[in-house]
Amino acid sequence: MAPEDQPTIPGKPGPRTPEFDEPTNPQPPLPPKPDQSGPRPTSPTGAPSADTQADQAQQGAYLTTAQGARVPDTDHSLKAGRRGPLLMQDHHFREKITHFDHERIPERVVHARGSAAHGTFVSYGSAAKVTKAAFLQKDVETEVFTRFSTVVGNRGSADAVRDTRGFATKFYTSDGVFDLVGNNIPVFFIQDAIKFPDIVHAAKPHPDREIPQAQSAHDTFWDFVSLHTEATHHTMWQMSDRAIPRSFRTMEGFGIHTFRLENAAGETSLVKFHWKPKAGVHSLIWEEAQMVNGVDPDFHRRDLADAIEAGACPQWELGIQVFPDTEDEMFEGIDLLDPTKIVPEELAPVQPVGLLTLNRNPSNFFAETEQVAFHPGHLVSGIDVTNDPLLQGRLFSYLDTQISRLGGPNFAQLPINRPHCPVNDMFRDGMHQTAVHRGAAPYKPNSLDGGNPFHAPADDDHTFVEVPTRVAESTKVRETPRTFDDHFSQARLFWLSLTPLEQSHLADAFTFELGKCYEETIRERQLKVLASVDSELATMVAQGLGLDVPEPEVEPATDVEPSPALSQLGHKWPIDGRKVGIVTGTATPAEQAIKAHDLIAQAGMVPILIAPAGGSITSGGKSVAVERTYMTMSSVELDALIFAEEVELTVEIDRLVSEAWRHLKFIGAYSDSSEWMSKYGIAANDPGVYCNDDFGSIVKQIAEGLAEHRAWARAQS
Repeated sequence: MAPEDQPTIPGKPGPRTPEFDEPTNPQPPLPPKPDQSGPRPTSPTGAPSADTQADQAQQGAYLTTAQGARVPDTDHSLKAGRRGPLLMQDHHFREKITHFDHERIPERVVHARGSAAHGTFVSYGSAAKVTKAAFLQKDVETEVFTRFSTVVGNRGSADAVRDTRGFATKFYTSDGVFDLVGNNIPVFFIQDAIKFPDIVHAAKPHPDREIPQAQSAHDTFWDFVSLHTEATHHTMWQMSDRAIPRSFRTMEGFGIHTFRLENAAGETSLVKFHWKPKAGVHSLIWEEAQMVNGVDPDFHRRDLADAIEAGACPQWELGIQVFPDTEDEMFEGIDLLDPTKIVPEELAPVQPVGLLTLNRNPSNFFAETEQVAFHPGHLVSGIDVTNDPLLQGRLFSYLDTQISRLGGPNFAQLPINRPHCPVNDMFRDGMHQTAVHRGAAPYKPNSLDGGNPFHAPADDDHTFVEVPTRVAESTKVRETPRTFDDHFSQARLFWLSLTPLEQSHLADAFTFELGKCYEETIRERQLKVLASVDSELATMVAQGLGLDVPEPEVEPATDVEPSPALSQLGHKWPIDGRKVGIVTGTATPAEQAIKAHDLIAQAGMVPILIAPAGGSITSGGKSVAVERTYMTMSSVELDALIFAEEVELTVEIDRLVSEAWRHLKFIGAYSDSSEWMSKYGIAANDPGVYCNDDFGSIVKQIAEGLAEHRAWARAQS
């Protein structure tokens, strides 16, 4: 998007400013906004389509039926006289109301609450030595569609809840669709897919009251995980700040499972996939998250769309940890098939292999974000699965659920799911079949269709062939490997890798969540689990709950080395797209507000003008819209604040300053505003506070501070 085309304020609902009166002059449908785009047009069988995206959208200036007949009135049902009953012959009413009655499809059982965007993935070529996957060869650019989601809540739940987040990317490669279906947490609650219904049933709202929604602070969740200790490692991550990301743009992603890659020479490696955000990993503070869910339940969804619309397109590097494909599928004593285990980056560095950029918002949420169908079995040549028992079960479950949600087996023909390469699958008929197949012989072998489709040559790098791996002689059992039995050492690894501030947040989260449980037995049982992780953690949580510290079932491991890569603190990150509020008063000179606005934008951040009332501020022929008033402003949507001079100290300002201070936000005070900071107990030399008579200096200091996300030193002072 060219700079001159970028909207001053992201979030404009349509491409044009509406007229005051209802338009009466017929005109064709308006185009989407510059930041919006639908799927690339292809046929149901994957061929490039001569259609444009506009050809796939609504057409014409006039309202019609689904069959194209023009409709003169859609406000009144056909009646037997003005006061008479409705007539059964009203075909327009029946079509309209029937379609409305069937607008909703079953929401996802998990990951129902989601947001998504289109983008591109450009390969660095560094993965070519371990995989022949075409999209991972040097400089290959691949279109993608990425969906982020919460796990437990329904479609109407809030964004900033404490939960695991989905991070799923559909690659439209030249060899077919590849789906990397992961989360923002690198491990899972369970080791075997047969237990997936159990963890989901436990985490979902209680079946009698359908509460609580979108949160794990309730008895059934903690009853399950306290009895099912293989969940301990994931639970530690979920109680950490990782479970309340600041935005999708500052969220790490993980493929969770170990995959098997094959290169052109037929050599295999085992890998784990990682998404590393270029903006850094950053989270909300717990109180901030609770406020966000009240002020703006769509916080993450809005942030992603606004960032793309404003041109601050989020980026992630795809990285891989590579391990030798040994017979035991172990690495440094870690079982690579155990989805509750990580391999610390200090033992196996994450090697960057490509860059993901999300640069286009969907033009229709339902057609794209809601109907996109991910499946870990959507694989391409060069990438194969392993015998991870959770992954093996997902290979069945995902296909099964898509058939249920999307009304049949032809969900791949929906525009958002269509491959960008030829499809000749011999599948026929079924609900929602939109391809018009030809030929007389959808079977093999055949001669009536000239033998088409032919088997692809197995020795072609573009042909998907399962990697031939040895299956050990064994017996049928319902067991897990003994190497899966250690449920606590990696949970302890995570705890020891956090800074003291992060540890305190994690302990507070356990205290809050368990404090919402009704049954004390469950609280005591979970404390016993924590005692096997770390005695200090168990003590901190026990004190908050007013309970005794139990003896551990298993003594905490003593040979665990911390992994600094697991901590979110201590790094510096780009500041692109960070939001800075400019607080003005009724007497603030207009030129001050506009100057601050320009300086913030020039620094690559997003200025948000705040004033006592709405409207705009004008000076020197330039006008800037007021985006928030004292009534609608909230510190939780901002990364920093700058107070201009002549700001009235209202109750709303009191709250704004108090919240920003508690949440470690950066605060700038210009001219006389620095004088009244002492009223709130804030000194000019406090960490993250910048008092100056020069806007340029304030903006520069805030930009430098935001590279660390928050004024962390304030929490330690």
